[in-house]
Amino acid sequence: MKNSMAVGVDVGGSHITAALVDLQGRSIIEQSWRRERVNSKGSIAEIIDAWAAVILDVAAGLQHKPVIIGIGMPGPFNYEEGISLMQNQDKYDALYGLNVRELLAAKLHTDPQQIRFINDAGCFLQGEAFSGAARGFKSAIGLTLGTGLGSATFDGHIAKDANRWCSPFKDSIAEDYISSRWFISKYAAVSGSTVKDVKALTELIDTDPRILDIFKEFGTNLGNFLAPFIQEENPEVVIMGGNIANAAALFLPAVTATLEQHNIHIPLRTAMLGESAAVIGAASVWFDETVDV
Repeated sequence: MKNSMAVGVDVGGSHITAALVDLQGRSIIEQSWRRERVNSKGSIAEIIDAWAAVILDVAAGLQHKPVIIGIGMPGPFNYEEGISLMQNQDKYDALYGLNVRELLAAKLHTDPQQIRFINDAGCFLQGEAFSGAARGFKSAIGLTLGTGLGSATFDGHIAKDANRWCSPFKDSIAEDYISSRWFISKYAAVSGSTVKDVKALTELIDTDPRILDIFKEFGTNLGNFLAPFIQEENPEVVIMGGNIANAAALFLPAVTATLEQHNIHIPLRTAMLGESAAVIGAASVWFDETVDV
């Protein structure tokens, strides 16, 4: 048995989350979980030092050296070379054009080849394919339904950002109809009242049955968005995560009915791993080389 422990890292716009991942067991070592805020507008040293501190903390208990690290990183980013291409996005501007792999490796006192990167938008689906709702499928589409619309594809190896949020849809773009803000706007138009988020909306269903129709309309929109996506990618399964997916029972029947109108019959599953998916997905880029299978 080779070393099966890797550090999985999810870099966000204002935080870093990391944990040890048992690649053989396909699970997080719970007591290793760390999440810290990062000043993404800081200097090179501030950013790299903050990331390195969390990674070192997570890896401190590992006996096997060298430590292998998988990092889910926002784009644009040269994932093969480890070079940041983020610029004018109000985050990590200080790193533009720099080799993040080498900077981190120096701070971690490790070989740069022990660090790998994956697109953060694909990490959710990568994790679900590795040990969650998409495990066992050779291909998948993943959607994160929340404040925005995230989309990814999985080809049996590495999940990638599908970048479908801005696809033309109805009289605007997909994200305008498939996001929390659509629910908030729709309910305001129907009732004249405002709600904080989709969870708050579900809590009002018993007193306002119109909300069920809103979820049905959302499901129809989602189905019509998914139809061409599925036809192009031909996945074996669709995985839905994000906060809106917690209310899947209220809209999935409409999604299924809409897809059937397009003669599409495919399993629709809700994500299983929650916040762990991205961390597990990042670490899993090492799986084939670290675990005897």
